[in-house]
Amino acid sequence: MDELAIQTLGLTKFYGKQRGIEGIDLAVTQGEVFGFLGPNGAGKSTTIRLLLDLIRPTAGAASVLGLNPRVQALEVRRRVGYVPGDLEMYYHMTGRQLCRYFASLRGRDLDMMASLIADRLDLDLDRQIGGYSTGNRQKVGLTQAMMHEPEVLILDEPTSGLDPLVRQEFYALVDEVRSSGRTVFLSSHLLPEVERVADRVAIVRDGKVVVTEDVAVLKRRAVRRVEIRFGHQVDPRPFEMLDAVHQVNSADDQATLIMVVEGSIDEVIKQAATHQVHNIVSHDGDLEDVFLDYYRMEDSGRQTDRSTSGGTADAGDESNPAETADSTKSEPC
Repeated sequence: MDELAIQTLGLTKFYGKQRGIEGIDLAVTQGEVFGFLGPNGAGKSTTIRLLLDLIRPTAGAASVLGLNPRVQALEVRRRVGYVPGDLEMYYHMTGRQLCRYFASLRGRDLDMMASLIADRLDLDLDRQIGGYSTGNRQKVGLTQAMMHEPEVLILDEPTSGLDPLVRQEFYALVDEVRSSGRTVFLSSHLLPEVERVADRVAIVRDGKVVVTEDVAVLKRRAVRRVEIRFGHQVDPRPFEMLDAVHQVNSADDQATLIMVVEGSIDEVIKQAATHQVHNIVSHDGDLEDVFLDYYRMEDSGRQTDRSTSGGTADAGDESNPAETADSTKSEPC
């Protein structure tokens, strides 16, 4: 088994009676891009803050590069790059001054690397941060996180405020980090983003991980829409009886069938071949389909889960006064 960059075992955080996360088990190998996927409030930012010892767990354990964040917090932060979801900066500084400040804390001269990354992100480092747009402040956060070439890059909603062209350059940077054998832990609610860059993904719901799997495997589980146009009317019932078919709709007086199919469409093609087929169009499913499947729950079931747990909270994704007594302000590491 490859050496783990990040591992959590039963990691749990409660804010009083409110649950942040509960029983989170993760194993992120070195050299992979790992997507941590869920909506706002699911527990993503809480998990990251526990990894960096910005808050302390209620139960469970975590390690980063084999180090205990509670005992070896400085060493963890030395080897990690971090962009928080609620990025705060010293607005009186220029971007360059901020990068130099963080470089000095690391005892290194990182001017050249900061300039190279900033150029790729189309960022002018010599402007005052207070005059930056939201997107440019995010670029400063990414620059300071990447400039020391960390072994683990922890990114919480990293592309917030970035325009599409800059996002493409960011994805290229992530690919280069992976190619160099380093690790990226990417928390996001943007499904296309995770699908684009991640090797594996964990989907978190109500503070718990509901699935961890290769992106390619999850996509194969996604349903697809198959539209078949025949040369004559076709009885939809034989298609409805196929195991892979979940739904069949007719159009054009039953000369066209539109089906929702999960997995292989082999059975569908064989059944269609017994008729005169004019055209077949398959709309492949994506990670969004899988994600939504895990979030399609009955309201009653969701309410039952919350009532037994005392509610949920994610201090990073939603305002949570309970955290203020248990954390430091989230600034880049």
